[in-house]
Amino acid sequence: MDALKRNLANNVRRLREAHAMSQQKMADLSGLPRPTWASLESGAANPTLGVLSKAAQALQVSIEELIGAPRNEIEHVRAADVRSRKRQSAVIRPLVPGALPGLEFSRMEIAPGGHMVGVPHTAGTREYLTCESGRIELIAAGKHWVLEKGDMLVFRGDQRHSYRNPDPGVAAVAISVVCFASQAPESR
Repeated sequence: MDALKRNLANNVRRLREAHAMSQQKMADLSGLPRPTWASLESGAANPTLGVLSKAAQALQVSIEELIGAPRNEIEHVRAADVRSRKRQSAVIRPLVPGALPGLEFSRMEIAPGGHMVGVPHTAGTREYLTCESGRIELIAAGKHWVLEKGDMLVFRGDQRHSYRNPDPGVAAVAISVVCFASQAPESR
């Protein structure tokens, strides 16, 4: 059995058991025949995208979570294994391991007197910014705000924006949460 089928079988079975439901109840909930559900859990299935979509909806997860490598209940990520990225005068470090669909959590450290130009995201995206230390100046839509320690700001992340540390002597740290706009499903 190849890795994708093994992942699918293990994930579907684990998620169904976490919902405390029988194969028949999950099949009914998903609109799939029980033998189809059983073949998903046995690894014998070669499901269509439609079948995967119905199973994912019934289990309340993404298709990616159905076919991805099973995640441990506890994941320990060492600091040395976290990949930060540098953009202009800022270092951006993820705050959660792996990708979370539709969300991005980051710690942003801007050098004294430094700045970083943000990249406009897809239409409808919201960004939440909290100043952890120092001061952060956010410029968006032709306006600017200065955030002190503990201040928060919510803004449209789909417009041009930039961050600046106005203090030439102290680094500024902020937490950024980006909530990407969900894409509307295509009409059938």
